[in-house]
Amino acid sequence: MPATKKRKPARGKPKSKPLRVADDQLKRAARIYKSLRKTYPDAKCALEHKNAFELLVSTILSAQCTDVRVNMVTPALFKKYPTPAKMAGAPQDDLEELVRTTGFFRNKAKSLKGASQLIMKDHAGDVPDGMDELTALPGVARKTANVVLGNAFGKNEGVVVDTHVARLTNRMGLTRARDPKKIELDLMPLFPRKNWALLSHLLIHHGRNLCPARKPKCDNCPIADDCPKVGVTSKGA
Repeated sequence: MPATKKRKPARGKPKSKPLRVADDQLKRAARIYKSLRKTYPDAKCALEHKNAFELLVSTILSAQCTDVRVNMVTPALFKKYPTPAKMAGAPQDDLEELVRTTGFFRNKAKSLKGASQLIMKDHAGDVPDGMDELTALPGVARKTANVVLGNAFGKNEGVVVDTHVARLTNRMGLTRARDPKKIELDLMPLFPRKNWALLSHLLIHHGRNLCPARKPKCDNCPIADDCPKVGVTSKGA
């Protein structure tokens, strides 16, 4: 009898369930969140968008690219192809030229066109608001889906883990993981679900302002007392 093949987990789902955490860790996480919320009251998604489709496109383009660069590219892109219907019918070479400066432009253009076509085919032209449906789109993995769900639909299905979030949460001792999905699993039980989307923005703002990869400004940090500063060897002014 042939061996049964193991099913690979869907790319929109973490491989295991979040673990239970100790009360002191929960209290420390709550203090960190409260301090960051007070420090960055205007924290929000840095990708400029007017609707779910624009955010989806911008997030796909943001892979290996800065939000600033994406925001420079998207006005011309959305002026020419403002809807899934328009982008689904766009010439591949034209899309490539429009997104060239974001890097990996051929793959990104292919993903934009493919995602738009599937939105038209399977979702009547509307960006889907479910994790499984979003991660079925070309170029959309869990991180991108979390961005769209949390910021366009107000749905907290998970925590967006980018390089800032990964670095800071390790430095804060909230996780020891390096893999984004494992980091997400460690963070989810530490913070109330309603705060998951905003948590990412707060950490990203903190990473850009006070806690960069090199020489974090620990002396000016609002969460210094709650941060073990894991891996910090030198501090900035």
